[in-house]
Amino acid sequence: MSQDLDSLFEDTPEGHKSGIIAVVGRPNVGKSTLINAILGQKVAAVSPKPQTTRKQQLGIYTQPLIQMLFVDTPGIHLPKHKLGEYMVEVAQRALRDADAVLWVLDSSEAPGKGEEAIAETLKTADRPIILVMNKVDLLKPDANLAPHLALVEAAEVHYVSASQDKGVTELVAALVARMPEGPRYFPEDQLSEINLRTIAAETIREKILRNTDEEVPHACAVEVTEYKEREDGVHYINATIFVERPNQRGILLGKGGTMIKRIGTQARLEISESVDAPVYLELHVSVLKNWRSDPRLMQRLGFRIPRDDER
Repeated sequence: MSQDLDSLFEDTPEGHKSGIIAVVGRPNVGKSTLINAILGQKVAAVSPKPQTTRKQQLGIYTQPLIQMLFVDTPGIHLPKHKLGEYMVEVAQRALRDADAVLWVLDSSEAPGKGEEAIAETLKTADRPIILVMNKVDLLKPDANLAPHLALVEAAEVHYVSASQDKGVTELVAALVARMPEGPRYFPEDQLSEINLRTIAAETIREKILRNTDEEVPHACAVEVTEYKEREDGVHYINATIFVERPNQRGILLGKGGTMIKRIGTQARLEISESVDAPVYLELHVSVLKNWRSDPRLMQRLGFRIPRDDER
């Protein structure tokens, strides 16, 4: 946390509430979109492809008498490699620290084995479960939501469209009512705990997800090797995109460098908007063979594997 406990309570107004909310769900159901809608600003990477979120991200919602910390977890799924195991473990650990759990479901699709696995995980969470039926704007008139509602004994059910900001205000009000009294852990104007390097890396990775197909985007990791704010106000960023195989590098570069230029341009414009300053972005692509299955390489790229005594 950003301050010691004594100063936190000294600075907290009477009647202030705070709490941690774990946001879980199968990949690509709209968890990050929902958090961005609640905060009113983009803090989590969003893409049409599954498993966009790889690391636990924190979104901070603050009003005069409330601060809620939304933990955007990687999607719970059946892992196929060490990176997948890491993502599931991060999501499960978030449940243990939460005051409430938001389970986000895609209401436009029938629940499957992924939802059943999450339901089993949530049985041991011992936390109030708020079921969020997302993407209601895609529902057909004869849609049957009974199978979704039967998955878990929920404390509340909310029907929202995070992408269209429908039902979000009502959801926030319900969460505020459930939070216990507590201090303000972060300054009122802070929206996330991630730093500028992380924002840059996640923005670049999101553009990779949006512009490439099949296995390529999920085999990529981004490392910001240099981030400087120069005297002229320009933010200089040097980043390396790691892939697992040479053919993936070729696809990412594109013919005559067209693909990497497109990714760089899109990422530069969005980062510039985020930091409200000009950005110079330099991208490189390198092969790091099978990094998703190598714990040592994963740690190098910022994916911390929990010790056995932390599981």
